[in-house]
Amino acid sequence: MSSPEGSTVLFRRTPPEFRRRTVERFARRLQYEVAKGRSFACLVTGDAEMRRLNRRFRGMDYPTDVLSFPSAAPAHHLGDLAISLVRARAQARVVGHRIEREVEILMLHGLLHLLGFDHDRDRGQMARAEKRWRTRLGLGAGLIERVGA
Repeated sequence: MSSPEGSTVLFRRTPPEFRRRTVERFARRLQYEVAKGRSFACLVTGDAEMRRLNRRFRGMDYPTDVLSFPSAAPAHHLGDLAISLVRARAQARVVGHRIEREVEILMLHGLLHLLGFDHDRDRGQMARAEKRWRTRLGLGAGLIERVGA
């Protein structure tokens, strides 16, 4: 899924008012600033596909907001992300920002997982990194912060 420009975002379906280019530019910014030039691919899809992916790769039979699939050889391509547009829309409503902003927050969270962070095991290291990057990138409260993990 990567392109000559680097990181790519593939959209299954998006509402007409969704600003795809905003999210695509943000993916490239993440590639250069957070991933230090290493690319990643991101699929923005619906809950049905997220449920299938979550069941197949994690053994959990429910849709989730973001999944990360690290590359076996992450030298230049870190791996792939999948983001639920349905979950992003609902979460954006709760916190009061645009859906594109929520997709960006989910993308950052997933990218940090591709970079090796694991908020379930790292004693707050990922939460601190996510907070630093959210501040630099001008994003709102992150996933870890919202759930208090």
